[in-house]
Amino acid sequence: MNSIPFIPETAPFTPSQRAWLNGFLAGMFSGTPAAPTTGPARKTVNVYFGSESGNSEALSKQIAKAAAKRGFVSKAIGLDRITLADLAKESVALIVTSTFGDGEPPANAAAFHEGLIADNAPRLENLQYAVLALGDRNYEHFCKFGADVDARLEALGAKRLYARVDCDVDYEAAATSWREGVFSVLETIENTVSIPVSTSPVRSEPTPAETSDYGRHNPFPAPLLTNRLLTAEGSGKETRHFEFSLAGSGMTYEVGDALGVVPTNCPKLVDEILRALNRDGEEAVPVPDGGETSLRTALLRHYEITKIPAPLLKEIAIRSADKTLESLLAPEAKDALNNYLWGREIIDLLIEFPSAPFHPVDFVSHLRKLQPRLYSISSSLKAFPDQVHLTVAAVRFESFGRKRKGVCSTFLADRANGNVPVFTQVSKGFRLPASGDTSIIMVGPGTGIAPFRAFLHDRRASGAKGRNWLFFGDRKASTDFLYRDELEAMLADGHLTTLSTAFSRDQAEKIYVQHRMLENARELYAWLEDGAHFYVCGDASRMAKDVDAALHRVIEIAGGKSHGDATEYVRSLKSSKRYQRDVY
Repeated sequence: MNSIPFIPETAPFTPSQRAWLNGFLAGMFSGTPAAPTTGPARKTVNVYFGSESGNSEALSKQIAKAAAKRGFVSKAIGLDRITLADLAKESVALIVTSTFGDGEPPANAAAFHEGLIADNAPRLENLQYAVLALGDRNYEHFCKFGADVDARLEALGAKRLYARVDCDVDYEAAATSWREGVFSVLETIENTVSIPVSTSPVRSEPTPAETSDYGRHNPFPAPLLTNRLLTAEGSGKETRHFEFSLAGSGMTYEVGDALGVVPTNCPKLVDEILRALNRDGEEAVPVPDGGETSLRTALLRHYEITKIPAPLLKEIAIRSADKTLESLLAPEAKDALNNYLWGREIIDLLIEFPSAPFHPVDFVSHLRKLQPRLYSISSSLKAFPDQVHLTVAAVRFESFGRKRKGVCSTFLADRANGNVPVFTQVSKGFRLPASGDTSIIMVGPGTGIAPFRAFLHDRRASGAKGRNWLFFGDRKASTDFLYRDELEAMLADGHLTTLSTAFSRDQAEKIYVQHRMLENARELYAWLEDGAHFYVCGDASRMAKDVDAALHRVIEIAGGKSHGDATEYVRSLKSSKRYQRDVY
């Protein structure tokens, strides 16, 4: 009798993969019927996404398409479309997810997360999985939700198919490497056990990049048509309305989508950095996407030069004769470091620590790639053909005796002349109801009004009959009532059913949109009971949380429900896509 072959420890498999393969081979050579050599298609390898802004969803579709081309049966599916019980029935699952706020799940993954961490979550011993986490290293809880999912799946008995990869905002290269690594492991396993290749691969939905010549990596040079100040003299803010032409681009969007703007940095700040480095700017340096250019151009167009990146901070601490930074980088000094960094930028470090000189190539190696900025679109193609509009607050403040500027907001306000590189970003999680007869409730203080201006214009242009209720707030009605003429005209002709405003500084006590919600609790609840959809846009850290708390309270007060029942009511709104948020 022949000896039973086995997979040695030197083979390129994880322990769980090697154990599974050895078990299979043992069964095959000991008389147990082997897996059929003919039959259905290769493994089902679905890609599940948790997405807030659309990046994870778009990436999941690309991965599913690539899997289908390799013969796997694969679809991109939102985490809101699956439960742990469903996942327990699968043999392989790829999960691509972003992290929201303070390490929280994105909106469409909230229910999945609750099931995942529940005490009665099912065991997943038959599942092999891999997690790709998307995040932003500027945030404290970088990729935390992805890491939590990875750890919890393992705790439930699932086998890690491939190591988790945590991606920064410039995620394409890391995501591609992860995808190819996962496919390599899957194909090695399948080739070993002779699972046949499907001849009819399933094609996933096309991604935005497939349907347009323009996109994130090939932005459209959109002519700037309008740059208009919305706030009045005396306002403490500078909020502007921008209009761009999309004529000839072939680009389309839906209300609820975002517009990506590719900015350049402030030339004056570039000059200051060059002086601090004692360079003339003509030195050749590499750029993030390959090739090289002058240091001046690199700082102007290719690298982030305001917020201090951790690698640069650590390098200056190492090189500097001043040990201030070294003590602040100790793990126990986290709060002190955050206090130190608040209001400081790269230029401050270069001036404060001149004993840490850099060669130009060395300097840019510690910088992050300049990223496009995403803004909620404030127009509808139905109302403004071949145009896209934005509502942007220019960020300007002073700290440590130096005037500071928001990178993209002041690029648009001050320096964007002629054509501006733009692309559209799909946001499928922020959509109007399918029926125009459905009522909508919109909560958008400040620039959070942007998508709701788009909603209102779109519903007017399409002849939608559903009621429209807008909660808008800002500081003062006299200076900060954005789009006042438009809104009051819509209110006068009945298109805007109700307009509830909250101007926080027009009276002694601060009044915000959540207070107006509570004042109108019974009517708001009646709208929800009648099937209205509820939308929120704006600041995630404070406003959106306060509005969410107010919504729960409205349901408790007007619906006569307990706290637990109100929580379940809100959960039902979210799962049925009747509670959607565009927050940042």
